[in-house]
Amino acid sequence: MFEGDASTVAAAPAQRCSYTGYMSNQPQNTPPPNPSRPDAEAAVNAETGLPTSAPQAGWPQPVDTGPLQVSYRILVNAPASELYPILANPHRHHEVDGSATVQYAKTGPSQLSVGDQFSVAMKMLGLPYTMKLVVTAADENELVEWKHPGGHRWRWRFEDQGDGSTVVTETFDYSWTRHVVARGYELTRRPQDNANSIRASLTRLAGQYL
Repeated sequence: MFEGDASTVAAAPAQRCSYTGYMSNQPQNTPPPNPSRPDAEAAVNAETGLPTSAPQAGWPQPVDTGPLQVSYRILVNAPASELYPILANPHRHHEVDGSATVQYAKTGPSQLSVGDQFSVAMKMLGLPYTMKLVVTAADENELVEWKHPGGHRWRWRFEDQGDGSTVVTETFDYSWTRHVVARGYELTRRPQDNANSIRASLTRLAGQYL
């Protein structure tokens, strides 16, 4: 989803890479529905696990946010003021993690501000590890972003629609990494894997407000 992964390459100073070619890179399969009535299974989207009647029953839509960035967005039936506190609180990240790697926050404040550091207990392929991250942007009810040790960043943007709903966009931004790191990410299909995790995370968030 959005914290990071264990195979990290040391980051260069924060500057954007010109190469154009914390919540992690392992996609999570959508769990099967738990129907409460005989016809419930037929009313569930097989890809997302959401009711087919929900406006966000399809996968989140891709967004072009620039080179070396992977972004998807989804409409959530809740105001930004209700959604932002979930992602601005590292102790709640596991609630929407779509990668099945985020366990719990070990350190960090309950609301992130620029410059804050927090650490998260992770688990991948059965192996536990700790990821330390730094907040690089925080604009209440609009944007929160943190930096992975490898240099890439995870960003959540909230666009309140004024009708009780919010367009939420999650981005894996590796334009901040060194050229060799960006190339390594692409050779190991990190962008594609993270795209799956982003879709799963957004779907999981939207599913809480049906």
